[in-house]
Amino acid sequence: MYTFEKFELANGLKVLVHEDTATTMACVNVLYDVGARDEEESRTGFAHLFEHLMFGGSINIPAFDEPMENAGGKNNAFTSNDITNYYETLPTENVETALWLEADRMLSLAFSPESLEVQRKVVCEEFKEHYINQPYGDVSHLIRELAYTKHPYKWPTIGKNLKHVEDAVMEDVKSFFHQHYAPNNAILVVAGNVKLAEVKEMVTKWFGEIPARTIPQRNLPVEPVQTEIRRKEVTRPVPANALYINFHCTDRRSADFYVMDLITDLLSAGRSSRMYQHLVKEQQLFSGIECYHYGSIDKGLIQVEGKLHPGVTMEQAEAAVMAELQALQQTVISTEELQKVKNKIETQFLLNHIDLSERAFSLAYYELLFGDANRINTDLEHYQYITAEEVKSYAQQVFQPSNCSVLYYHAATQN
Repeated sequence: MYTFEKFELANGLKVLVHEDTATTMACVNVLYDVGARDEEESRTGFAHLFEHLMFGGSINIPAFDEPMENAGGKNNAFTSNDITNYYETLPTENVETALWLEADRMLSLAFSPESLEVQRKVVCEEFKEHYINQPYGDVSHLIRELAYTKHPYKWPTIGKNLKHVEDAVMEDVKSFFHQHYAPNNAILVVAGNVKLAEVKEMVTKWFGEIPARTIPQRNLPVEPVQTEIRRKEVTRPVPANALYINFHCTDRRSADFYVMDLITDLLSAGRSSRMYQHLVKEQQLFSGIECYHYGSIDKGLIQVEGKLHPGVTMEQAEAAVMAELQALQQTVISTEELQKVKNKIETQFLLNHIDLSERAFSLAYYELLFGDANRINTDLEHYQYITAEEVKSYAQQVFQPSNCSVLYYHAATQN
């Protein structure tokens, strides 16, 4: 049971305090309700660019990392299509340093040309290194462009086109910041060996005077229902042929999310999973295979991906994957297999939340998703109620050819 207290400042900042006396550390987590889905299609990559710019200093603090390191802390951040999240872990007695730093850059980020150029170069190099020059690096672009026609999930977090970040000007950057980086668009979690009264005093001191802003109403285009299979083939200088099969699926808030999550674990979580046993070990079609979902706040994708053994054709591999999915549609899984997957999910959930920073993030994320961080304490219950019939029914609903996008990723060195 993860306990917490919640309060809200007059400027709209939601604050959660999770006390854990078993540690000498504290974690400060700031989640902003902005991600790549909030970008314009002609100007993508801005959410990720901002993740970097937020470390470029504020008007009052030239370098974010220096005072954090002096306080014995470490920090990091990540961006997704849905959110941007910043977090620091440091000794409890120095937690105010993290609050001061986060409040300062929320209030007065330094929009210096030097910082923009430095971070622009970093992001552009990351784009080139991981998405252009790396084997299979363009897969996320290809898949999203194939699967989505309207929704902004059709580009990855790094951006649709490198040129969008290369051409970003200061006016664009300032506009994005003022639209999204505001106390009333953020959730702050302070976790660790802290006291509610002390945290409330420090948070009010540092964040209380930051003005709320008008946040644009999110009105994203709805992705039309896919009515026929989509296919794409590319050839690249990679070591092995790869197959990617995607299906549109439910959103994170849906009750069906838990069935979907269980199905992907059933198919490929670990060496005892169905796809590993049948397609890797027994039939030896793939050197490795994975099935997972994107976990998107809006309706996302289930993806099956695998590297083929030499001599295996794409058609063979695709047919074998579809046969595994059809087996879920046609037969009811055993009580033993279902319970085994449920147990694995519970174990993984508990292991993940041993880490203080994971707990802090999860509290913020559940608060964003449901307006109720206490869902962290009840989420596992949803899995225990899933029946074998529900698994079969969801598989029949989702794993349809008309709902499918297939990418054949050929290795140029193979015939």
